Amino acid sequence: MIAKISSGKSTTGLIRYLFDTKKAKDHADPHLVASWDGFAPDPGRAEDSDALRKLLVADLDLHVNQARRLGRAPEQHVWHCSIRAAETDRILSDDDWADIARRVVAATGIAPDDDPDGCRWVAVRHAPDHIHIAATKVRADLRTARHWNDYLTADRELAAIEKEYGLRHVVRGDRTAAKRPTRAETEKATRTGRQRTAREHLRSTARTMVAIAITPEEFLHLLSHTEGVLTEVQYFPSGGIRGYKIALEGDTNAAGQPIWFSGSTLAPDLSFPQVRERLTATAPQATPQTGDRHRPNPWHQASAAAERIPHHLDQADDPAAQAHLAAFGEALDALPLIAPAAIRPQLRQAADAFKRATRSRIHADHHHASALRGAVRAMLRQPTTGDGTGLAMFLDAAVLVVMAAIRWHDLRHHDQQVIAARQTLNHLQAAYQHAAAAPLALLAQHRPPAHTITRHAQHIRAYAPEHAEEILTGPHWASLAAALTNAEAAGHTPERLLQQAVDERALDDARSPAQVLAWRIHRLTQRPVPSARARAAQARTTTGATRTTEPVHSELPAPPRADPTKAANQRR
Repeated sequence: MIAKISSGKSTTGLIRYLFDTKKAKDHADPHLVASWDGFAPDPGRAEDSDALRKLLVADLDLHVNQARRLGRAPEQHVWHCSIRAAETDRILSDDDWADIARRVVAATGIAPDDDPDGCRWVAVRHAPDHIHIAATKVRADLRTARHWNDYLTADRELAAIEKEYGLRHVVRGDRTAAKRPTRAETEKATRTGRQRTAREHLRSTARTMVAIAITPEEFLHLLSHTEGVLTEVQYFPSGGIRGYKIALEGDTNAAGQPIWFSGSTLAPDLSFPQVRERLTATAPQATPQTGDRHRPNPWHQASAAAERIPHHLDQADDPAAQAHLAAFGEALDALPLIAPAAIRPQLRQAADAFKRATRSRIHADHHHASALRGAVRAMLRQPTTGDGTGLAMFLDAAVLVVMAAIRWHDLRHHDQQVIAARQTLNHLQAAYQHAAAAPLALLAQHRPPAHTITRHAQHIRAYAPEHAEEILTGPHWASLAAALTNAEAAGHTPERLLQQAVDERALDDARSPAQVLAWRIHRLTQRPVPSARARAAQARTTTGATRTTEPVHSELPAPPRADPTKAANQRR
C-alpha cells in the first residue's frame, strides 16, 4: 500500500472532489466507510447530495471556525491522505478500509487512539482499490494536531497492515536517498535542451570530484576549476571550512541569480562533513619512483581490493561493510573518466544506479576502505596499458562485488538498495562483456601445446573440482589455459597460483568461473616470482600438508585438505 499526504486550505473543495461523479471518471460509487464518530453525514448515499456535502463540510470545519475566531487556526487546515492498494492485491471490503483508515489517522497523530479531542475526519471510498481520508487539523481542544513526520508514520503503519492483511509488500525507502529533481527542474531542463537537470548534473560532478580528490581542500579546488560549475566555499568565523555550494553556469532564477545547491541538498553523503570524513580516512598512496621495475599496477591493486569486498561483506562489521560499498561506488564514478568511449554510457548508468546502494542508515567507518580508494586514485593519475586487460579484470571483480552487495542489502531489508544494485548488475555485465571480448580473444590465441593443456586440466580438477566440468567444457577454457601457461613462462608455479586464485573467493557467484580464474591468474602473475628459498619453503609446506593424501597424478601434488569452516565461510 502507498500513502500520499498533502495539505490544503479548502475543506469544501476537497469534499466536492471526493464525491464528484461527473468530472472524475473513476468515482463510480463515492461513499463514506468511516468517520471520526461513525455518524458523519454521507453525501454519496443520499438523494440530496449537495445539501449533505455542505453539512459534512460544516461538521468537519466546526473546530477550525472556532479556532479562527480566536486567531489560532492554521492557514493550511486541511489534511488529505490517499491510500492505494497494489493492482495484484485482493479487493478489500468497506470494513477493511474503515479499519485501515482508523489505524492511519491514529498513527499519524490526526486522531490518536483513546483521545476524545482528536481531529475530525472521514474516509471516502470512490474506487475499489483506494480510499481518501479528509481531515481538519484543529482538535476539539482547539490545538493544532501534532502530525509531524506523518508520511513516515503512515508508511510504517501501512507496512504492518500489508503483513496482517496478506497484501503485497511495497518497497519502502529509509530516507537516505538523494532528492529527486522537481517537476519544475525537469521541465526547465527540457526547455533549455539539457539531458539532465542542473541538480543531477551537479550531483554527478561532485561525486566524480570525490573519486578524484585526495584531500577535502583538493575536492573544493577541483570543483572550483570545473568548467561550467560555479563554486562558493563557506567559512566559520574561525576560518575553518563550513561547507560549500555549487551552481550550474547559466542556471538562474527569475531575478537572474544563480540557483545554488549545497552538498547536502544534492545528496546526504555529499555534505562537506561527509566528504571530509571520507577523504581524510584515505591515506595518500606513496608515489613509486620513475623506472621502478616492480611498480605496482593500479588496475591490479584495484581488482585485488575489489575482490576482497565480498569477504568483508560476509563479516559482522556493518560499518566496515558500508564503507567498502561507498568506496566501490566512488570507483564506479571514476571509471567513465578512463574507460573507452564505447562503454562509457553503460558505466555511467552503472555508477548512477549504484549510488543508491552506497547509502543506508548504517554509518560507514571509512578508514576500512582506504586500499580501494588509494588504488582508484592511482588509476586516475598513472598511465595504464592500452590493451584493455586491466579494465576487464576490474569489471569482472566488480560484477561479483555487486552480487555480494545485493545479498548484503537483502539480508538487512534495504529494499531500495537491492533494486539499485540489481540495476547496476545489468549495466556492469553489459560493460564487462564488451570490455573483455578483445583481451580474452587475444589471450586464447596463444594456445599451449596439448600436453600442457592436459596438465592444466588436471590442476583444475584437483583445485576446483566443483567447477571443473563447467570450466573445461566452457568457451573460456582456452583463455584460462593460456593464462596458466604465461604464468609458468614467467617463472611461477601454475598450480600454486591456481590454488591461490581459487582460495581468494568462492566461484559460486561467477557466471563464468573460467573467466574469473583467468583474470586472477593474470593479476597474480604480475607479482615478483618467489625466490628459491621461498619456493623451497612452499614445497616443504605442501609436502607436509599432502603426506597423508593420495596424489591425483604422479606429476601433480594433491591439494592440502580444506578447512571445513573456511570453506563454509567462502560459500556464504
